[in-house]
Amino acid sequence: MKYRFNPIIELLLLPLVIAFFFSAFIYWEHFGLTSAALNTLSALIALYGLLHAPKKTVLISGFWIGLLWCYWIGFSFQYYGLGWAVGLVALGFGIVYSLYYGTMALSSNPFVRAVILFGLTFFWPMDFNWMQPELIFVESYLGFAKWQFALILFALAATASFSGFKKGLPLLLLFGAVQTLPPAPPLPDVKIKLISTDISQDFKWQGERLGQTIQENFNAIDDAIAQGYDLVVLPEAAFPLYMNHHDNIAEALTERSRYITILTGTLHEENGLNYNVSYLFQEGKITVAKKTILVPFGEYIPLPKFLRGWVNRAIFGGGSDFVTAENPTDFRIDGVKFRNAICYEGTRKELYTPEVRYMIAISNNGWFKPSIEPTLQKLLIRFYARQNNTVVFHAANGGGSGVIY
Repeated sequence: MKYRFNPIIELLLLPLVIAFFFSAFIYWEHFGLTSAALNTLSALIALYGLLHAPKKTVLISGFWIGLLWCYWIGFSFQYYGLGWAVGLVALGFGIVYSLYYGTMALSSNPFVRAVILFGLTFFWPMDFNWMQPELIFVESYLGFAKWQFALILFALAATASFSGFKKGLPLLLLFGAVQTLPPAPPLPDVKIKLISTDISQDFKWQGERLGQTIQENFNAIDDAIAQGYDLVVLPEAAFPLYMNHHDNIAEALTERSRYITILTGTLHEENGLNYNVSYLFQEGKITVAKKTILVPFGEYIPLPKFLRGWVNRAIFGGGSDFVTAENPTDFRIDGVKFRNAICYEGTRKELYTPEVRYMIAISNNGWFKPSIEPTLQKLLIRFYARQNNTVVFHAANGGGSGVIY
């Protein structure tokens, strides 16, 4: 039996309710209200709604889900002189995810919708993987592995095959999807200092601010040396310059690396190509770790080649022209292996391989302040860290620093 709703409820209220519950775990986390019980209930309500609601409701729900998860993406455009585009970018992501989740509206059958939604977990529009439907269970009583998500969807869809009190019988299957996590790997025997900064993107790249930024970085490193740390980690682009063009800074960091290992984000130019990198200064030697996965639209344009160059020049002023290395870089610090990840890489499954138990991630979240972006990033890092039994040490500008598992 299908429910019938007043058109106002079907088109306005119900989509907002579904989108709210589908997004609630992010906002509970953001405001320090995370509860496994609350997250579990919110996720189940949202998924039930997507599987059983009228077709138009599902389509509109996708729009609001897109906004609640991704409204902040356009914030970075203001730093390219495109402040007028902030709202349009948010609207665009709402439309993209309206179509994404709207594929479920091709059928009214809850089982067909469940299959479509499960299929969507393997597909990322524009190669941007931050819309992970399973992520809603990362801090809940239920698991977020593919098979667990499939079982949850089947249980919720199966309620349509029963009536009365028997509708609750399929929900007993949810006990088979209860989350069980292995204990986190023991922390390495390396004393790590994560530097958290809060430099506005308005000032970070201004020439008059550069001297102050460099001095603050050196002060943080000197404090870590005085406090007896083995490793100090500074955020992505902590040195907002091309390090290999500033020998005096590199030499000063190299000298300090005789007392402490230093990992910092910066830029690197090589053969006319620009790289977003980490520089490791260790025992007087330098290792450059180049980024392997770029941020769509931030560092590369995920469009056909004939459009890519024009968009980069006309809209981003040539700012999205970074290139990548073929493979991620691993470091050994006091005998412990760490994988390097720069911002977006920390939220990509490609970086998490079986041999990696520890990862050092650096980010610059100043592009998106104030927003939920650092919170969503942290949840995604946790999602992959728990799947792969990896501990992530994250140093960020603009929020999100910490040890994540």
